[in-house]
Amino acid sequence: MTAHSIRLALAAALLGATALTTAHAADLPSSKAAPVLPTLAQWSPWMIRGRALAVIPQEKASLNIGGAPIVGGKVDISNSVVPELDISYFFTKNIAVELILGVTPHNVKGAGVLAGARIGSAWLLPPTLTLQYHFTDFGAFKPYVGVGVNYTVFFNEKAKGGFASFDLKDSFGLALQGGFDYMIDQHWGINVDVKKIFLEPKVKVNNGLISGKVKIDPWLIGAGVTYKF
Repeated sequence: MTAHSIRLALAAALLGATALTTAHAADLPSSKAAPVLPTLAQWSPWMIRGRALAVIPQEKASLNIGGAPIVGGKVDISNSVVPELDISYFFTKNIAVELILGVTPHNVKGAGVLAGARIGSAWLLPPTLTLQYHFTDFGAFKPYVGVGVNYTVFFNEKAKGGFASFDLKDSFGLALQGGFDYMIDQHWGINVDVKKIFLEPKVKVNNGLISGKVKIDPWLIGAGVTYKF
């Protein structure tokens, strides 16, 4: 075999080995791992709260008897503390609506020239819907303000003190609100909430012998637990 033939054989062998190595490497799995995409937490628009609620009326009456004003005639409406549930829906991280649900019992007595008179008792169902703005720049502390409408239903009214009947008319009222949630973790927090309801229902006692309006205007002060879905 000539030197030229030997060189050609070596070159052919080298090319064949290179091709085999390349093909074998192409068949091996890549050691480069696929990038792992971050998992985004799903945002839920729903929030609920359970609160202990103090209802504190700021009462003022305008009454008449047989059509004549009762000068100095006033009423006193008892405070009440009850459990309350509210449901909130967030349209955005800042804008939400809240509906509160609960019932409160109250006693009504005379005051002023009517002092000592037991007039009646009633239960109130005051569903209140507010549109809220939530501030989100304070970390776990999340204050909010709101404005809305209240519709109070009076039921189970009972006359007392010798009166034959006691009736309060269901009424609409304006609601103002302020409060905050302090979030302990992603879902749980504590809540403090204050509402002012402007409410002035009509009242009739003894089938209208005594009638007029009672400005109740209660403060609703609540504290409790928040759960964000």
